[in-house]
Amino acid sequence: MPSQEQMMKRQRVLADFGEFALRSENLDEVLAEACRLVAEALRTIRAKVLEIQEDGQYLLVRAGVGWDPGIVGRLRLPMREHSSETFAIKEGTPVITQDIRTEERFEVPEFMRQADVVALANVPIFVPGKKPYGLLQVDATEPREFGTEHTEFLRTYATILGPVIDRLQKVGHLRATEERFRLVVENARDYAIFTADPEDRITDWYAGAADVFGWTAEEAIGQPGSILFTPEDRQAGEDDKEIDTARREGWAPNVRWHIRKDGSRVFIDGSVTTLHHPDGSLRGFLKVGQDVTEQREADEALRESEARQRALIEGMPQLVWRAGHGGHRTWLSPQWSTYTGLSSEQSRGLGWLDALHPDDREAAIRAWSEAATTGVFSAEYRICHIAERSYRWFAVRAAPVRDNQGRIVEWLGTSTDIHDLRELQEQQAVVVAELQHRTRNLIAVVRSIAQQTMAASSSLEVFQSQFNDRLAALSRVQGLLSRADQEPITIRALIESELDALGAADLRERIVLDGPAVTLRKGSVQTLALALHELATNARKYGALGSDQGQLTVRWRVPVPEGEGRRLALEWVEEGIGGLSDEQSLIRRGYGRELIERALPYVLQARTSYELGATELRCSIDLPLSDGAAWESKP
Repeated sequence: MPSQEQMMKRQRVLADFGEFALRSENLDEVLAEACRLVAEALRTIRAKVLEIQEDGQYLLVRAGVGWDPGIVGRLRLPMREHSSETFAIKEGTPVITQDIRTEERFEVPEFMRQADVVALANVPIFVPGKKPYGLLQVDATEPREFGTEHTEFLRTYATILGPVIDRLQKVGHLRATEERFRLVVENARDYAIFTADPEDRITDWYAGAADVFGWTAEEAIGQPGSILFTPEDRQAGEDDKEIDTARREGWAPNVRWHIRKDGSRVFIDGSVTTLHHPDGSLRGFLKVGQDVTEQREADEALRESEARQRALIEGMPQLVWRAGHGGHRTWLSPQWSTYTGLSSEQSRGLGWLDALHPDDREAAIRAWSEAATTGVFSAEYRICHIAERSYRWFAVRAAPVRDNQGRIVEWLGTSTDIHDLRELQEQQAVVVAELQHRTRNLIAVVRSIAQQTMAASSSLEVFQSQFNDRLAALSRVQGLLSRADQEPITIRALIESELDALGAADLRERIVLDGPAVTLRKGSVQTLALALHELATNARKYGALGSDQGQLTVRWRVPVPEGEGRRLALEWVEEGIGGLSDEQSLIRRGYGRELIERALPYVLQARTSYELGATELRCSIDLPLSDGAAWESKP
């Protein structure tokens, strides 16, 4: 039974420990003082506190008095060992050993034997919730008669120590958390972190917020959170909407442009979170946001670039696509589906071959096989136009996309409609062939004119005059032919051209031209013009237009066809020509008559007649019109 003095001393120890625990917030200091006081109260030179660690795998000598420096804070006892310490923890009851030399219930750890421990008494320490924390133990170096009064004192001591340990552990965790928060907040300079009261007035302004927005803590604290909103957002009430949403939902997004102190803008990707008191009432708001201005501008630039690229690709007249090895399509522009009627899914892989002309598919596959070796893809094949249900020619080109090692990873290609170009090239070839043919014919005509004129000329001067006139007529015809696509050649235009060239414009009162508008086929114009030139030249020099009483009448018509197709019937009549000398009569029976009676039937399959009388000339020309010749019933 402890004496009154011992009882008072133990109570004083408990009171001293309580006061110390209230003053200190360092757990190691509190545990060390607890060991010192309990050793003093029970008159031992050694005492220790053991802490359970690693989910009950070990007991750490967390604090102690009277032990070597290598023990406290370092020595760990495996819980699997059958020691008095582990026994007390597992059983949850105090353990007393009067003399370890006679102890048979458990083994004594070697470090205690080396410290000459003979007797011991311990009790488990529990924190609130009956959660075991560890063990409080006193160790004596001589046999001691530890009894119930000692363990009851230790239990009382441990009962006080448990809540103190719990409080200091929570304080430590809180301080560690606050320290981590401080370090995070002070070093997260790209993040604007600050708090506001329930009225959205800034209460805490950390370094990151100062860096992002430019206001110092002294300038920002006390200001409304709306100072960070752009004028247009404040006018739209976005600042109030954000706080109202956070009050109602507990959280609100804050992703928008904000204003810096200098008036420049910064794009923030953040949020607003409500903070509450323990009783659930609103304490304020935590606002966290990252400066993503550069990323935002880069994203906008990328989106604009992609939009421009998409507009370019979708606006191109070409069909754009991407393909893997062997021509397996991986992506096709919208124009492809619009043109072919095949969806992207239907066209992927080798599905695009279905849009090709069956005769071109093998050649397309062969071109892809060659591209794997040459690194160049170039082909022309026909693709079906779904709307017109026809095939058109396309020039297909693709460039390889290579990786850092130079290996081809894919192909980027286009298909360009060249159908009209091919048709133009074919037409050009026909035109060139026609031009060559006409040139040869023209040379032959000039040679024939030269020979015939030479044969009928009495002198070089006569030959030169007639040959030049006939070349001029031929030149006028070529001029008409060169404009034939824009100005179709009519029989009236051909006759008037020849008469005007001979200066007959002043003799129009003695000229009658009567007939419908008839377009001549190009192949007949040259020969017919030469014949009309001879008729007009002779009429001007020796015939109706060469005398004062002469009259020229040219009539033509297109009779109703009778199984032969449409034809042009032309009649050339000169009246009042007067008597012709023998030489003039010979001229009128020369080259011109030969053209009419021999060349026109041969070249144009015409039917002709030429009758020269004493006072008049009658010439008729009946020749076939082309199937496409147009004519009207009125001149």
